[in-house]
Amino acid sequence: MGEAAQAKRRAFSIGFRDVQTWSVAAQFAVEWNWPDEVIKPLASILRRRNEAALEALTPESTVTLLTIRFDGSIEPREPVRIKDIKGRLFRVYPGDVVFSKIDVRNGAIGLAPDGIDCMCVTSEFPVYSVDLQETDSGYVKLLFRTVAFKKLLNSMISGASGRKRIQPTQLEGVKVPIPALPIQQKIVSHWETAQLERMTADTSLSILVSELNSSLIKQTKGFGQVTRSKVFLSNYENTQQWDVKAGRAAAFIAANPSFIRLGDYTDECTDTVRPWDEPEKKWPIYGVNNKDGVFLNSMQAGTDFNAAYKRIEKDWFFHNPTRANVGSLGIVPEVPADAITSPEYQVWRLKGGFLPDFMALMLRTDYFLALVSFNRVGGVKQRMYYTNLAEIRLPKIPMDFQKRFANQRQAILRNITAANEKLIERRKEVEKMILGTRPVEAH
Repeated sequence: MGEAAQAKRRAFSIGFRDVQTWSVAAQFAVEWNWPDEVIKPLASILRRRNEAALEALTPESTVTLLTIRFDGSIEPREPVRIKDIKGRLFRVYPGDVVFSKIDVRNGAIGLAPDGIDCMCVTSEFPVYSVDLQETDSGYVKLLFRTVAFKKLLNSMISGASGRKRIQPTQLEGVKVPIPALPIQQKIVSHWETAQLERMTADTSLSILVSELNSSLIKQTKGFGQVTRSKVFLSNYENTQQWDVKAGRAAAFIAANPSFIRLGDYTDECTDTVRPWDEPEKKWPIYGVNNKDGVFLNSMQAGTDFNAAYKRIEKDWFFHNPTRANVGSLGIVPEVPADAITSPEYQVWRLKGGFLPDFMALMLRTDYFLALVSFNRVGGVKQRMYYTNLAEIRLPKIPMDFQKRFANQRQAILRNITAANEKLIERRKEVEKMILGTRPVEAH
């Protein structure tokens, strides 16, 4: 039976004594195309780790809690002391499998990264070491990202609506293909080859940003003194408000009087739409972060909006006012005519002086983020509104210089697009290899 036919099949039978959870979804089973001896429970390669943090650490010890994203990535949070956390904490070591009991069905399962000291999680996040004698950790990561595995997880959820969990014993009992180690390594290599091409393209972009960053610093007088030193001189008369940030901004302007005001070359974009006027329509909502820049965040029905959203267009820019200092700024790519973003985001466009592709590169530089940092306003939660952005001063850049960087950016973006397309195809191939419907030896 083909994959499409399997997906559409609606009738099945099962004995009551074989049912663990009474729901239609719970009867889902993957038809792995591997010999029976290859199909094994996850418990055969994962070992539960229950090491309480206080077994080796003290309440005063500083630990790093982890955030597990729906894409399987695991990121560190701000370090905290054990005594400041309610409930017990458990140790996590690099390469350990960690999952969220509640959100594993959404993809919150992955391997802990290297290079983070004293990683810990609460009891809501079971931890497992991986048997590296039998398993390649890269294969485990790929297995967890397959559509088939996610469907298996969703078939096991139990509990009330909104608080559905998958228990450790359920996960441990999931049967998956664990082929011989050389086969696993070939599957991983097939994926990593395509990943390397994407990483190479990303590195090229980072190098270009670094080159621009160095050029901007060379054109600026006293950049290090103003942006990083604890001691700097500022004219009180030119300081808009009396704090360190405003003092740095004034000192920067005084040191570089020929620099241009960004607001003289930009306009704020405040056009809004009322999505609820078209209640059945699905509206494309775009977000921004310091990893992807501007990206499609979700599609939302008009009936689900309770505020007007801002309209955006290609080659406009917008930023998150509370996270602009860490890089949550970006240029709008090719978007639908009805594209919108949060009313909280600050949207603006160029009206001369800078090429959009050049500005997109400049936004990524440490140079520009340093200027953002001392042009923010507020106390504990500092923000950068458009009016603050407009006061940033920049060197006037010759157009031929801008075009060189803009053209290089476009060439790199084309390489990134091609690499992304290859990754999509490669992921489909890897999925079939893990399912057993595509030969591994051929690759």
